[in-house]
Amino acid sequence: MIISPALRKNFVIAIAVIAGFALVPMVVTERYLLGEVIIFFFWAIVASQWNLIMGHAGVFSLAQMFLFICGAYTTAMLVQFGDLSVWLAMPVGAVVATLAALIIGAACLRLTGAYVALLTFAIAEVVHVLIITDTECFRHISNNCQQLFGGATGFSRFADFGFRKILKADWMLGNYYVVLTVFAVTIFATLVIIHGRYGLAFRAIRDNLGYASSRGISRFRYQLIVFAVSAFFTGAAGSVYAAHFRFAGPSLFEFSTLMLILSMVIVGGLGSTWGPFIGAAVMMIVVEWMKEFGDARNIGMGLALVLFVLFMPGGLAGAFKSLWGRIFDRTPKPAAAPDTNV
Repeated sequence: MIISPALRKNFVIAIAVIAGFALVPMVVTERYLLGEVIIFFFWAIVASQWNLIMGHAGVFSLAQMFLFICGAYTTAMLVQFGDLSVWLAMPVGAVVATLAALIIGAACLRLTGAYVALLTFAIAEVVHVLIITDTECFRHISNNCQQLFGGATGFSRFADFGFRKILKADWMLGNYYVVLTVFAVTIFATLVIIHGRYGLAFRAIRDNLGYASSRGISRFRYQLIVFAVSAFFTGAAGSVYAAHFRFAGPSLFEFSTLMLILSMVIVGGLGSTWGPFIGAAVMMIVVEWMKEFGDARNIGMGLALVLFVLFMPGGLAGAFKSLWGRIFDRTPKPAAAPDTNV
């Protein structure tokens, strides 16, 4: 495989970013702050995959959190009901999310634009309602009735990575590096896709469907591919989320969470390479700062979305790129043509 200069440059940036995060536990010892960084990893993965499918492939899907939940619920159910090791359950969760994406994509990607967004959101909401209205007892665990899909409370307190037994009080460090590994793999895979042939095909479909079709690029095929790829990494993030928090429940379906991830993508820069990661970091800080305001933070996220869409559509990544070009672009401008009317 020929590595393009853009891919090589972004690989160097990715290595530096991951190395920096690997050193964070040596500087930050407070468990709460490490926990916040771990949450950043989860949301940054989901935001990057949403950016891949929406920003690069032009598919306005609202199913990303549903795919995240597929990974989380599959892992929780396999551990809870099948007594399977969480290490074996997590890959299955990613595969199930991918299969769910293929089924949803086969049904939805025949449509375009807002119809895809509405249909994917409707599917997620139908599943949400089915889960929270599930009251029939499937199995008794510790004298408690457990529904097949967890009902309104979901699944909790199941087995995790096992670092609590190995590292004792430092179990958070083990979890941190597991999540960081998934984060790193997602970054490198996403960079290869964005700056490779598939990324070029995705953007061709997004920007000029007629020209892309004339070059033999099938819109349905390539959009189904990006839907499945993004679902795999989103589902993997959901699986690791369930293993880390030992929880998977319907609260993950909350609209505020969907808006948070969407705001990360928009604020960071839709269609950029590093925008979702920048947006995730910024919005995590904003949410942390606005915790004391309660539900008003949702208003803050909505306001941020409106302001960025209106005044900074390229997001923070676009603004930084524009500023960088103004400062360091030394390309000489062509000389003006002589005035022949003198």
